[in-house]
Amino acid sequence: MAEQHELRDKGLRLTPQRELVLSAVRELGHATPEEVAEKVRATHPGINLSTVYRNLETLENVGLVQHTHLGHGGATYHAAEELTHLHLVCGTCGSVGDAPIDVAANFVQNLSDDYGFKTDVTHFAIYGTCAACVK
Repeated sequence: MAEQHELRDKGLRLTPQRELVLSAVRELGHATPEEVAEKVRATHPGINLSTVYRNLETLENVGLVQHTHLGHGGATYHAAEELTHLHLVCGTCGSVGDAPIDVAANFVQNLSDDYGFKTDVTHFAIYGTCAACVK
Protein backbone atom coordinates (compact mmCIF):
# COMPACT_ATOMS: atom_id res chain seq x y z
CA MET A 1 0.00 0.00 0.00
CA ALA A 2 1.42 3.38 -1.03
CA GLU A 3 0.23 5.04 2.19
CA GLN A 4 2.53 2.77 4.24
CA HIS A 5 5.66 4.02 2.50
CA GLU A 6 4.56 7.66 2.67
CA LEU A 7 3.79 7.46 6.37
CA ARG A 8 7.11 5.84 7.15
CA ASP A 9 8.95 8.34 4.92
CA LYS A 10 7.43 11.16 7.00
CA GLY A 11 8.68 9.53 10.18
CA LEU A 12 5.26 8.44 11.35
CA ARG A 13 4.54 5.17 13.05
CA LEU A 14 2.40 3.08 10.75
CA THR A 15 -1.09 2.61 12.18
CA PRO A 16 -4.20 1.21 10.50
CA GLN A 17 -6.09 4.38 11.47
CA ARG A 18 -3.60 6.65 9.67
CA GLU A 19 -3.69 4.47 6.58
CA LEU A 20 -7.49 4.43 6.58
CA VAL A 21 -7.84 8.19 7.08
CA LEU A 22 -5.29 9.04 4.36
CA SER A 23 -6.90 6.59 1.95
CA ALA A 24 -10.38 8.02 2.67
CA VAL A 25 -9.21 11.61 2.10
CA ARG A 26 -7.73 10.61 -1.26
CA GLU A 27 -10.85 8.75 -2.32
CA LEU A 28 -13.25 11.52 -1.31
CA GLY A 29 -11.34 14.52 -2.67
CA HIS A 30 -12.63 17.48 -0.63
CA ALA A 31 -14.19 16.05 2.52
CA THR A 32 -15.10 17.16 6.02
CA PRO A 33 -13.80 15.19 8.99
CA GLU A 34 -17.31 13.80 9.40
CA GLU A 35 -17.35 12.56 5.79
CA VAL A 36 -13.91 11.00 6.27
CA ALA A 37 -15.14 9.28 9.44
CA GLU A 38 -18.22 7.97 7.64
CA LYS A 39 -16.05 6.56 4.84
CA VAL A 40 -13.66 4.92 7.31
CA ARG A 41 -16.48 3.51 9.45
CA ALA A 42 -18.03 1.85 6.39
CA THR A 43 -15.31 -0.80 6.68
CA HIS A 44 -14.02 -0.20 10.22
CA PRO A 45 -17.00 0.74 12.44
CA GLY A 46 -14.90 0.97 15.62
CA ILE A 47 -13.09 4.14 14.55
CA ASN A 48 -14.62 7.25 16.10
CA LEU A 49 -14.66 10.88 15.00
CA SER A 50 -12.03 12.00 17.51
CA THR A 51 -9.61 9.42 16.09
CA VAL A 52 -10.23 10.80 12.61
CA TYR A 53 -9.64 14.39 13.81
CA ARG A 54 -6.36 13.42 15.53
CA ASN A 55 -5.13 11.59 12.45
CA LEU A 56 -6.10 14.41 10.09
CA GLU A 57 -4.10 16.81 12.26
CA THR A 58 -1.09 14.47 12.28
CA LEU A 59 -1.28 13.93 8.51
CA GLU A 60 -1.53 17.69 7.95
CA ASN A 61 1.44 18.37 10.23
CA VAL A 62 3.66 16.15 8.05
CA GLY A 63 2.31 17.56 4.78
CA LEU A 64 0.23 14.64 3.49
CA VAL A 65 -3.13 16.42 3.71
CA GLN A 66 -4.21 20.05 3.82
CA HIS A 67 -7.37 21.71 4.99
CA THR A 68 -9.29 24.35 3.10
CA HIS A 69 -12.29 26.46 4.03
CA LEU A 70 -14.91 26.06 1.33
CA GLY A 71 -17.81 27.70 3.10
CA HIS A 72 -19.11 28.94 6.40
CA GLY A 73 -18.82 25.52 8.02
CA GLY A 74 -15.74 23.68 9.11
CA ALA A 75 -12.70 22.83 7.09
CA THR A 76 -12.52 20.25 4.36
CA TYR A 77 -9.45 18.13 3.76
CA HIS A 78 -7.74 16.98 0.59
CA ALA A 79 -4.53 15.19 -0.26
CA ALA A 80 -1.47 17.45 -0.36
CA GLU A 81 -0.54 16.29 -3.85
CA GLU A 82 -3.74 17.98 -5.07
CA LEU A 83 -2.40 21.47 -4.26
CA THR A 84 -2.24 22.36 -7.92
CA HIS A 85 -5.70 23.89 -8.08
CA LEU A 86 -7.89 26.67 -6.78
CA HIS A 87 -11.25 25.90 -5.19
CA LEU A 88 -14.22 27.50 -6.94
CA VAL A 89 -17.39 27.45 -4.85
CA CYS A 90 -20.77 28.25 -6.38
CA GLY A 91 -22.87 30.38 -4.04
CA THR A 92 -26.05 29.26 -5.79
CA CYS A 93 -25.83 25.45 -5.95
CA GLY A 94 -22.89 24.85 -3.60
CA SER A 95 -20.81 22.89 -6.10
CA VAL A 96 -17.03 22.93 -5.72
CA GLY A 97 -14.96 23.12 -8.88
CA ASP A 98 -11.28 23.41 -9.58
CA ALA A 99 -9.16 25.77 -11.65
CA PRO A 100 -5.40 25.48 -12.30
CA ILE A 101 -3.39 27.35 -9.69
CA ASP A 102 -1.57 29.22 -12.47
CA VAL A 103 -4.77 31.23 -13.03
CA ALA A 104 -3.95 33.17 -9.86
CA ALA A 105 -0.25 33.74 -10.64
CA ASN A 106 -0.65 37.42 -11.57
CA PHE A 107 -2.84 38.08 -8.54
CA VAL A 108 -0.33 36.45 -6.18
CA GLN A 109 2.57 38.32 -7.80
CA ASN A 110 0.74 41.66 -7.57
CA LEU A 111 0.08 41.13 -3.86
CA SER A 112 3.75 40.40 -3.37
CA ASP A 113 5.04 43.29 -5.50
CA ASP A 114 2.57 45.95 -4.35
CA TYR A 115 2.08 45.01 -0.70
CA GLY A 116 4.92 42.65 0.19
CA PHE A 117 2.24 40.08 1.03
CA LYS A 118 2.94 36.42 0.36
CA THR A 119 -0.21 34.34 -0.02
CA ASP A 120 -1.14 30.69 -0.30
CA VAL A 121 -4.14 30.58 -2.62
CA THR A 122 -4.54 26.83 -2.15
CA HIS A 123 -5.86 27.42 1.38
CA PHE A 124 -9.04 29.32 0.57
CA ALA A 125 -12.01 29.21 -1.78
CA ILE A 126 -13.08 31.66 -4.44
CA TYR A 127 -16.82 32.27 -4.38
CA GLY A 128 -19.00 33.06 -7.37
CA THR A 129 -21.52 31.40 -9.66
CA CYS A 130 -20.75 28.27 -11.65
CA ALA A 131 -21.36 28.07 -15.41
CA ALA A 132 -24.47 25.89 -14.95
CA CYS A 133 -26.12 28.39 -12.60
CA VAL A 134 -25.21 31.38 -14.76
CA LYS A 135 -27.35 29.86 -17.51
